[in-house]
Amino acid sequence: MDLSTILGIVIAFGGILGGQALEGGHIGSIVQGTAFLIIMGGTVGAVMIAFPLKDFLKGMKLAKAAFTDKKVDLTAVTREILEYAGVARKEGVLALEGRLAKVEDPFLRKGLQFVVDGVDPNVTRSSLETAIEAAFSEEAIGAKVWESAGGFAPTIGILGAVLGLIHVMENLSDPSKLGGGIATAFVATVYGVGFANIFFLPMSTKIKRKLGVEKERKTLIAEGVLAIQEGINPRVLEEKLRAFTGEAEGGEAEKKAA
Repeated sequence: MDLSTILGIVIAFGGILGGQALEGGHIGSIVQGTAFLIIMGGTVGAVMIAFPLKDFLKGMKLAKAAFTDKKVDLTAVTREILEYAGVARKEGVLALEGRLAKVEDPFLRKGLQFVVDGVDPNVTRSSLETAIEAAFSEEAIGAKVWESAGGFAPTIGILGAVLGLIHVMENLSDPSKLGGGIATAFVATVYGVGFANIFFLPMSTKIKRKLGVEKERKTLIAEGVLAIQEGINPRVLEEKLRAFTGEAEGGEAEKKAA
């Protein structure tokens, strides 16, 4: 569970509702089922028009990523790459073939397979980089779905307010209904702006951030695989990969040598 997302939602809505209460307002005055239906229905419909159904469903599926905290241990990935680099340097790259079945990460297994098969380094780099960009671009569509929702919601909110005001104008003969009617009309605007800036846009940002972390992990693997293919000394390779992990100097290679 990603506590940052949960706490953020609680603090945001708590602050708004708390401020409303401190000003003497009532929560019931901003709880309007009609306004909610207009905003959510209009926003979802607009997003579905903007994206193919496949992309829309991908965005809904990726919403889970904003609420789950998948740990990405770049140090552990680096350690595993260095282990394979040591094997390749001592026993030759063909010695890695017997270990491929035990490699859990599909992307790392794919890269090491290139090394074992003797694929040209330029082809290896091109293939891995293309796979990284393709996967990132495909998943990023899901983030764009939420970003689009954040763009549509405020406008749908204005539409809801206008519809409410039209209803108010129809009841001008009864002044007692004007105040409440106008207040209800503007709740739609509150919903549109609120959901866009508290939920939809932050969801998009969180998803993009997590996709970026995954892209960084795969880039680290690609650089490690290419270094193994080039026969770089594990000590030098560790220094190269340290930029991804942010570790202080004195990593695994030095510890093993001590």
